[in-house]
Amino acid sequence: MNPPGTGLTYASAGVSIGAADAAVDAMRDLVASTQERPEVLGSIGGFGGLFALPAGYREPVLVSSTDGVGTKLAVAMATGRFETVGIDLVAMCVDDLVCCGAEPLFLLDYQLLGRVDPDQVRSVMTGIAEGCRQARCAILGGELAEHPGLLAPGEIDLAGFAVGIVERAALIEGPSRCRAGDVLVGLTSPGLRSNGYSLARRALLDVAARDLGGPAWDGAAHSLADELLRPSVVYAPAVLACIRAVGTPAGGPGAVGPGAGGTPAGGPGAGGTPAGGVHAVAHITGGGLPANLPRVLPPDLDAVVDLASFERPRIFEEVRLAGGVAEEEMRRVFNLGIGMVLALDEEDLDVALAAISGALGASPAGGTGPLAAGSVAPGGGPEALVIGRLVAGEGRVVFTGTPRAQPSPAGSEGAGR
Repeated sequence: MNPPGTGLTYASAGVSIGAADAAVDAMRDLVASTQERPEVLGSIGGFGGLFALPAGYREPVLVSSTDGVGTKLAVAMATGRFETVGIDLVAMCVDDLVCCGAEPLFLLDYQLLGRVDPDQVRSVMTGIAEGCRQARCAILGGELAEHPGLLAPGEIDLAGFAVGIVERAALIEGPSRCRAGDVLVGLTSPGLRSNGYSLARRALLDVAARDLGGPAWDGAAHSLADELLRPSVVYAPAVLACIRAVGTPAGGPGAVGPGAGGTPAGGPGAGGTPAGGVHAVAHITGGGLPANLPRVLPPDLDAVVDLASFERPRIFEEVRLAGGVAEEEMRRVFNLGIGMVLALDEEDLDVALAAISGALGASPAGGTGPLAAGSVAPGGGPEALVIGRLVAGEGRVVFTGTPRAQPSPAGSEGAGR
């Protein structure tokens, strides 16, 4: 038997229970800032998060999603800046939920760490809390997993798990609701969001040997790190505002919340022509428009997207030129400036655009306030634009028009170095 104090301990093996406890204490105020919903029961620290089902639903359907931040975290680790990647985590989860018409209710996070550093954990949680406040959902719990030997100190991976709710009659089921003539409304993305970073990093940092501390491009007032860490827009509130304004084929205006719904077009069990409103919602993440729009299309419709209808943010041209990336590859990897697409009845277009624009104007875009100070790139907020329509076809995305690049800053030329 070893003398007292000479044997192995969990701490000597690389796991600090004390640091984990300190990290949980350091995040309590951030978690509490997201728990204004009356359905939240209790606080963090128990064996399970408790959330009461919202009252008033006739046939509530719970919708779940899970996602991560991907290799955007490599940029955060290289710079030691973790304050905004939590926003990305929330956006990737809740913006999937809203494609079904669901209102986000709560989120749980999983942080895998080489070593628990309470300051680093609080930085990550700062972004998660901000994202949840933007999405109007609660942090209900999470996990800090310290894995020495698997990750080095300072290394981290993130995963999120979100749950939302929608009245069954107001579910958005794109393939069964879309019809020829539907207008495609795109919600613009000012940057990469959380997708394509393995290609972007390879092109910019390895092939072109760019410095993260240098300007994002010739003439830019912000650094490449600022640009690559630009947080994702959380689109869920804007999409829900649109659904509430124009409805869904089954739901009608006001759909989403308790009691929303009504009789589907053509009567119970009928499969007639869809009514007005939002027919489909597609979250444009990895795979870009060509991979994500077809997920909501029936096999007899094509989505025709006019590339000249929206500006392509400058960072995409930087990646293309740095890596010699073909245009087709760019389209099937990146969002290229469109982060969310809604298919809706043209008669509802004006009301939909007004509702979306109002919600986007009220939501932070790319970071605002103290969170953004010195940590994110400047840029205008997202917009809602008509980018195309649905036509008879084969369930594909068809591109027309010439890509429209974001104007270069005065006095700068090209994108090379």
